[in-house]
Amino acid sequence: MNKESGFTMVEFLVAIVILLIGMLGLLQAANVALNSNQQNHLRNEATLVMDNELGQELAKGYAGASVLAHYTCEHRKLLNAYVNYSVVRSGTQYPNSKEIRFRISWPYRAARYSYNGGGIISNSVVAQ
Repeated sequence: MNKESGFTMVEFLVAIVILLIGMLGLLQAANVALNSNQQNHLRNEATLVMDNELGQELAKGYAGASVLAHYTCEHRKLLNAYVNYSVVRSGTQYPNSKEIRFRISWPYRAARYSYNGGGIISNSVVAQ
């Protein structure tokens, strides 16, 4: 009768496999968290781009604001990398106001994301 105690090679290998599966799960969770964080940074920067563009149009006032379609590309540094944000402006003219819309889009991991926003500029002088 052998009274030696300890792990056999099979028990050791099974324990290693279980630990590796757990570690792969943790690594995948960290990868998902980093990806989500990067997407949030990109979306936040897109809101800043849209806010900047809308602010420039609102600063022109009713007479200077344009509702013509226009396309620009804004190059921004974000987290030690550069991202190109495409800015598409469109608008609609109403009798006493102008609606200006922006569509900001950017690439991330072989996909294209977008953010829409806009505002209305009213004519402060109303004819009577």
